[in-house]
Amino acid sequence: MSGSVILCTAGYDHTIRFWEALSGICSRTIPHPDSQVNRLCISPDKRFLAAAGHHTIKLFDIKGSNPTPLTIFEGHTNNITGVAFHCEGKWMVTSSEDGTVKIWDTRSGNIQRNYSHGIPVNDVVIHPNQGELISCDRGGNVRVWDLGENKCSHQLIPEDDVSVASVTVASDGSILCAGNNSGNVYVWRMILEADVTTLVPVTRFTAHQTFITRVLLSPDVRHLATCSADHTSRIWSVDTTASNNDPLSSAPASFPLETTLHGHQRWVWDCAFSADSAYLVTACSDHYARLWELSSQSIIRQYNGHHRGAVCVALNDTAHPGS
Repeated sequence: MSGSVILCTAGYDHTIRFWEALSGICSRTIPHPDSQVNRLCISPDKRFLAAAGHHTIKLFDIKGSNPTPLTIFEGHTNNITGVAFHCEGKWMVTSSEDGTVKIWDTRSGNIQRNYSHGIPVNDVVIHPNQGELISCDRGGNVRVWDLGENKCSHQLIPEDDVSVASVTVASDGSILCAGNNSGNVYVWRMILEADVTTLVPVTRFTAHQTFITRVLLSPDVRHLATCSADHTSRIWSVDTTASNNDPLSSAPASFPLETTLHGHQRWVWDCAFSADSAYLVTACSDHYARLWELSSQSIIRQYNGHHRGAVCVALNDTAHPGS
């Protein structure tokens, strides 16, 4: 991990905690009295932290010590389940159990776009091209939203009526993965031709025997992390060589299991990779967040301080200009 590390966790004890990643010391606590915190996201320039709660998203200053949010984004009517920043931080996208995906102007706090699923939305991510969103919902849908056309361009239904908990898109835009309540992971290749994205099914595999809570591709796109209600997080090798030569080939890619991370005592809710893809931080209902070294499968540090379940984690250890 590089020198300038922002690591924070939150959950059901109504606090957001910042940690010194290597010492394990809690360096700052921000109260969040309104509700539990469901998701955290650090802005790309490492200046702001977005905390998604029950009805609101609060934007906090990472550099300062002011516990008062800089901006409160109001407009959702139920739990906010996902949050992500545009690469330049100009806008932010959120998903909610109120059935909508919303795009917000980061500076003004105003809603710029509103997309309706009609059923609770569990997660949303931004494609690295910054022109598409991918969201998933309780009804089993994965949707791609084309921001240029301002419409849903793809609707995928991996399994009828099986809630899709989490989606993740590769940093190079090559693949999309989704994890559902059956413990299955679905993988599609994303092919861009003439400014139109085509989604080609690559593979599906059973990652856990029960609910998947989070799927996350590593920055180097060589690993997929899955978190689950089975008290484990697993790391899968991303091997798409089977169909790399021909993007339309039907040869399935394999995602062999690399590691099962044992040591969590309850549900594992969230995870974050280090920039070099060598470490993973997990957040668990047992109140702990943990830093894992993936090569040795060992816990390097436990972050102890939450009084109730830790359900979300955000990590940024990239060397950023001006950080």
